[in-house]
Amino acid sequence: MYYKAIDLLKGMISIPSFSREEKEVADFLEQFWKKEGHFVYRSGNNIWLTTGMVDPKKPTLLLNSHIDTVKPAHGWTRDPFRPEETEDDRLYGLGSNDAGASVVSLYAAFCLLTEKEQPYNLIYLASCEEEVSGKNGLESVLGLLPPITFAIVGEPTGMCPAVAEKGLMVLDCVAKGKAGHAARNEGINAIYKAMKDIEWFRTYQFPEKSDFLGEVKMSVTVIHAGTQHNVVPDQCEFVVDVRSNECYSNERLYEEIRQHVECEVKPRSFRLNSSHTDLDHPFVRRAILLGRDPFGSPTLSDQALMPFPSVKIGPGDSSRSHSADEYINLLEIREAIDLYVRLLDRLNLA
Repeated sequence: MYYKAIDLLKGMISIPSFSREEKEVADFLEQFWKKEGHFVYRSGNNIWLTTGMVDPKKPTLLLNSHIDTVKPAHGWTRDPFRPEETEDDRLYGLGSNDAGASVVSLYAAFCLLTEKEQPYNLIYLASCEEEVSGKNGLESVLGLLPPITFAIVGEPTGMCPAVAEKGLMVLDCVAKGKAGHAARNEGINAIYKAMKDIEWFRTYQFPEKSDFLGEVKMSVTVIHAGTQHNVVPDQCEFVVDVRSNECYSNERLYEEIRQHVECEVKPRSFRLNSSHTDLDHPFVRRAILLGRDPFGSPTLSDQALMPFPSVKIGPGDSSRSHSADEYINLLEIREAIDLYVRLLDRLNLA
């Protein structure tokens, strides 16, 4: 299965698959898996495999990773769409680390796990639009699947289990003043009004902290104001990036923020909440027994869209994601396949 996984990854790298443009790579995967004799299902550019009949008496385990990539960063010294294997066993190519290695490693694990009966139903899902948290990705498919008991989310974590993940809420804020001539003592400067709220976002600390994720983090990332140098601006717009921990829902954070600031605050979405799975979960306990240390992840994934327990774990290193000359060590894929099987074989989820 290892060599088949490597060939599959090389095929994926060769096909541009930017978010919302995954049709060609989805076609490739669908044809490949049908030739392998799997039960293949598809909705949009999401593809999933099952073992056939679902036993309603068993829990259902979902193996999931994403097939979309970001666009190539500046600074590539190689062709990002030509898989290049080097003498030191690195495979270069866009999406090799994030998250093609997880896609193919989880597929190989699916094949090996289904060679014998397991105490759960097993579904493998290669989803789209993860990099943009798109509504046509995983979220659109969950209603088509049996109820999920637990999920593995394939992302580059060095095969250590991320048992918690920060959520995301983006706020569009507007401070309003009154226009006037800058040479005279008139008008109300919206920038100065915004500065008070921006300072609050910079310094405020929500009291509830997470053991794995720490405190809620708020960052002002974009500011727009003014039309010309001699006009007092009557409006200042700014954007706040809010990274939540599992102690707060995005809705609760929003309500508390509104009580502390004077500007208008509009959330773009509440849907990307933080996630957390207890350390006494059977999968996490087994991972610890195998020497894998649980941690909290600051980066967002499709875990945020899963209303059931999940753990993010996969081959590769998050620091390589979205970078020039992205690569995966081939040994990481071999080890990931083996570890996925050891973690999941005969695992009791009931």
